[in-house]
Amino acid sequence: ALVGASGAGKTTLLNLIPRFFTPTKGEIRVDGVSVEDWDLYNLRSFISIVPQETHLFGTSIYENIRYGKLDATKAEIEQAALDANAHEFITQMSDGYHSLIGERGVKLSGGQRQRIAIARALLRNPSILLLDEATSSLDSVSERQVQQALERLMENRTTLVIAHRLSTIQHADCILVLENGVLVESGTHEALLYKEGVYAHLHEMQFSEKVSS
Repeated sequence: ALVGASGAGKTTLLNLIPRFFTPTKGEIRVDGVSVEDWDLYNLRSFISIVPQETHLFGTSIYENIRYGKLDATKAEIEQAALDANAHEFITQMSDGYHSLIGERGVKLSGGQRQRIAIARALLRNPSILLLDEATSSLDSVSERQVQQALERLMENRTTLVIAHRLSTIQHADCILVLENGVLVESGTHEALLYKEGVYAHLHEMQFSEKVSS
């Protein structure tokens, strides 16, 4: 998990993995091989990204999910939607999976858009998953549904998560704390709290916000 204040460099670091940017120094390696030495199409073929602002097309829900794997069967698409906690709301729409959602998914709520994006990523079945604050703009009910779907999506794959709400990444294998583009702390949730440094301060601020609200 990557945490830190806005502008700390979290998204920039994530964008180096699929080579959206080239590092000016240092190296990103996948399976011990620098990303610069991977064929770009091959590298990106096993990476999925679920961003904060979901990119959906002004076509049907079915086509938006199928974009993750263009040769997917109807059964595969529906299973991905089930695993993403999206099947129920899709089937309640007038045309079900063939409902048109408008440009950028304007006919859907934020939580529904995120679950379509997660279904697309599940269908793609990536080896590496990049999550960029995928629940930060959702209400508590939608966040719970999306978080459940994300937990299924993260199973058995390398996942890098940018998290605003620290409660969502407490079980991460390793948490990296960034400040002004510099890695200042790393460790598990418990180890970082024990250090009483930047992460512990961020955690304390969020906890006090919850108590006061």
